[in-house]
Amino acid sequence: MPVTNAQSGTRVDEIADGIYRISTPVPPNPALPTGFTFNQFLVVDEEPVLFHMGMRKVFPLVRDAVASVMPVERLRWLSFSHWEPDESGSIEEWLAVAPNATPLVGRIGSLVTASDASRDPRMLADGETIAIGKKRVRWIDTPHLPHGWDAGYLFETTTRTLFCGDVFTQPGAAHDPVTGGDILGPSEAMRAAMDYYANPRGAAALLEKLAATEAQLLACMHGASYRGDAPAALRALAKELGK
Repeated sequence: MPVTNAQSGTRVDEIADGIYRISTPVPPNPALPTGFTFNQFLVVDEEPVLFHMGMRKVFPLVRDAVASVMPVERLRWLSFSHWEPDESGSIEEWLAVAPNATPLVGRIGSLVTASDASRDPRMLADGETIAIGKKRVRWIDTPHLPHGWDAGYLFETTTRTLFCGDVFTQPGAAHDPVTGGDILGPSEAMRAAMDYYANPRGAAALLEKLAATEAQLLACMHGASYRGDAPAALRALAKELGK
């Protein structure tokens, strides 16, 4: 599949109809001995959505990757789970190159975090769905899952793709774009090493909200995306977090 920058290894893969995973690997280093990946997701339709924007230092890589699929200036919505450099750090760079783009976030993100952007955000209520063309995206509030008061996720209803952010974060710099294998084991190993869940014992109800979407594809921000019994995977994670 296409590598859009040979030096960084940034690549683009279509993981569902009109949904593209942009992935940049981080080589092994003292902090992450197995390496890591930063992923963004582009939903191409009449009103294209970019879920996660990346840090400012990777903006040129992600911009060029988007441009390999569609003109960057066509972007309409810039969305992210929660305010954090690897998710929203380059928001102003994106607003500068996409004149019709607007941040697309939940209530807390709209009031507290994305309100700092130079362009006013479009707020989505918990469970609210908007059409972006043939596809539809729904916002799901998940405060503090795994961290961030403003945390929430987008679910694309026609492909049944859940953009699940830092849930199921997997270590490693080399992954297939999509796997049907185990993502719970690697993500639990990552959680044990990094302890990045704000309230693991309170996560079960929020994970059940995500499982109720009956997603068929989990678009993970770090590591491979997962195609299979996504509700079962989410409920298995809830069980582990409750221990």
